[in-house]
Amino acid sequence: MKDIQTHHKKHLDEQTAKLQENKPPRCNEEEESFPLSKRYVTLIIVSTHHFRERYENELIETGARHEEYLKEKQQELLPISPNKIFRWCHRSRLVPQMVMVVGVPGVGKTTLMQKIVYDWVKGDLYQRFSFVFFFKFRELNRWDAVSLETLILHHYPYLWQQLGNILQDPEKLLFIFDGLDESNQTMDFTSRHLCSDPKQPERCGHIVVSLVRKSLLTGCSVLMTSRPTRLASMDCRDFHRIVEISGFFTEERKIYFENFFRDPELAEKAFTYVRQNDTLYTFCYLPSYCWIICTVLSRSFQTTSSDQQVSLLPRTVTQLFAIFVANILSNHSLEKSGAQKLLQSIGWMAEHGVMNHRIIFDDWDLESFQVDNKSNLLSSFLMESEEPVSYSFLHLTVQEFFSAFVHYADYSPEKLQESLEEAKSYPDGRGEMFLRFLCGLSDATTRSLLTGYLDTQAAQASIEVITWMKNFVLEEEKLLFSHENKQNLLNTFFYLFESRNMVLVQESLKALRCLDLSQVHLSPLDCTLLAFIIDTCRDIEELILQHSSLDAEALERLAPALLNLTCLSLTRNSLPDTSCIKLASVIRKNRSLKKLILSCNRLFSPHFIDLIEALSSPAGQIEMLDLYEDNLPDNIYLHFPSIVRNNPSLKKLVLASNGLSGPHFGDLMEALSSPSCRVEELRLTFSNLKHGSCIQLASVIRNNRHLKKLDLFDSLSEPHIGEVMEALSSPPCRIEILDLGGNYLPNISCIQLASGIRNNRYLKKLVLSDNQLSGPHFSDLVEALSSQTCGIEELHLDRNGLSKTEKEALKELGRRKTNLKIFIK
Repeated sequence: MKDIQTHHKKHLDEQTAKLQENKPPRCNEEEESFPLSKRYVTLIIVSTHHFRERYENELIETGARHEEYLKEKQQELLPISPNKIFRWCHRSRLVPQMVMVVGVPGVGKTTLMQKIVYDWVKGDLYQRFSFVFFFKFRELNRWDAVSLETLILHHYPYLWQQLGNILQDPEKLLFIFDGLDESNQTMDFTSRHLCSDPKQPERCGHIVVSLVRKSLLTGCSVLMTSRPTRLASMDCRDFHRIVEISGFFTEERKIYFENFFRDPELAEKAFTYVRQNDTLYTFCYLPSYCWIICTVLSRSFQTTSSDQQVSLLPRTVTQLFAIFVANILSNHSLEKSGAQKLLQSIGWMAEHGVMNHRIIFDDWDLESFQVDNKSNLLSSFLMESEEPVSYSFLHLTVQEFFSAFVHYADYSPEKLQESLEEAKSYPDGRGEMFLRFLCGLSDATTRSLLTGYLDTQAAQASIEVITWMKNFVLEEEKLLFSHENKQNLLNTFFYLFESRNMVLVQESLKALRCLDLSQVHLSPLDCTLLAFIIDTCRDIEELILQHSSLDAEALERLAPALLNLTCLSLTRNSLPDTSCIKLASVIRKNRSLKKLILSCNRLFSPHFIDLIEALSSPAGQIEMLDLYEDNLPDNIYLHFPSIVRNNPSLKKLVLASNGLSGPHFGDLMEALSSPSCRVEELRLTFSNLKHGSCIQLASVIRNNRHLKKLDLFDSLSEPHIGEVMEALSSPPCRIEILDLGGNYLPNISCIQLASGIRNNRYLKKLVLSDNQLSGPHFSDLVEALSSQTCGIEELHLDRNGLSKTEKEALKELGRRKTNLKIFIK
């Protein structure tokens, strides 16, 4: 048995020691395989079940959200190293035997399986397994009915003498099945049709299900991979652990570039370029994308002409794939007419696959679409698998690019219109990248990269696509103002972004003044897109991104486009403190910004001072500053007086829910009382003011002749209201709107309230909701409201437990003073 195990490991070593890569188009002698140990880059693997929520194009969904998702769910989604996949699982509360690995196309599922087998062969991983069997679902498609033994022997014929003995000890066996999404068989893990005999011929799907359900070789372990969309509609409860490959973070991306380029200087140059190009960098989370990008840049950076180099460097995803294809075509020996014919045939096949959710094609498909499978050029775009023969594009996005490109390479007005409408109609997002590429290729500069392979009427195709974009924006115009479906609005922006058509963008969005993408999780790529839209449409004045999961990188992408806004709202984004530096820079450069809303970001670390200094500039134009619920420590208030004194434009200051009780609060109140202060509205909601703070606040009420609105909802208690009411009675007070709701003021407070109301002719609106004013002294309040000196026009007394008599007194008051509106519940 040891000899046969040694033979088996040697066989698997030969299969897994090299990492196969498609030949880059830059030269013919480039090697196609590399030592796995030197080329492999660690992938981020996390425990997950969130694939069930997926419904959009997997690439877009993950590319836009995977880093944000991990940050948001980091307590639930703990990173798992490959050597722990079969260790104790807290979710299922057992040592897992059945494990599913989920990942979008190109994220590295197959490579991870190869690495696991390789590490097992080398004795570095899972040595409790005596034998590992590695199968690919696409290769199992050829089998109709087959036994498990036959299946194993077909792949590992040298085991025929010992296979019976090997299967006698299933606890020491690991079966790896790669690419469930590529299987053409139904896989029902709830099926009652199970087999238990490894010699019994069954459909491959039944064999796999029986292994997972433990009716066949009870005690063995199974490791399987799949794309998320295949699993979303399946019952996966028999898998004890489900993990997702989330691709590369920044450090892994950089390592990949260093591994790809032999020249460290060139690796650094390429990575720096991509790092500065937000579109390309975001998609680098996928290893296969890294390969495509590195392949394109390796060619671009080798050009001798600086002008040519600039023209070859991609700026959009469409340009990336156009250059990728152009590089391959420049290295083939086929005549242009022959190459164009092949591009057309694989293009129509690609489009058929995109619209029908197909990524695997067979000889019948090639024949149907007249694809020449003898062409040397074909292998540059399609990968071929044996037993049975099947084909797939290098990456799903390559397929999606060709599905769009074919409409420019083989133009048909009817087919183009039909495809546009069909792609738009899919609710699952399968046509999203197709539409982006179609819009991207409408740009003549991008299209020129493939000159010689286009239809003579490619320009007409471009006109039709641009017309479609115009009509699409008109159809979606209500989204621009109602913001009903913000994700669709974002997709619309992506079409315009890829088109690089500034005139079209300006014309389509000329009526847009306020852009609200609140509640939409925005990635750095999304923010690059928004920066393009805002920078191009100079009439956009307001940007509202509340609860959009922005991080420092996303804000950095947005910053250059924020210089013409009048209102910026970034509420509830948990912005890191370093964001203050970027925001400070925006404030110093933007002389138009009037409203800055940073509520619930808790920007209270050392860099917050940078923001304070920028807001304190005498040349500042900020009229409204909102820092609601930011848990600002007391020492921060030491710096606020400079804002209040030095910025004459500041009219509204919101510091609600910030625990205003420390010694420096007095400094702020003193600044608000100064002659140079122009603040007209002060919101101190939920501030729990102590007695000393109320005395300082009373000073502001007396001395600030500009203060017209004061919000003290849930901020006072009965012993402290006297100072406020006394200040309200002072002649200099100009407050017109006062909110004292939610303070649970007792009935005795009516005496002090009556004094303040009777002697203030400026007060127009008084909110006293959610208090406890009912009682014998309520009549004092009614009497004060009845006086000729009281100018109140709107009174709120909801939820005060008023008696029937007290309500009748208020109704009588309303009949006598017709200009007074009283609200009671």
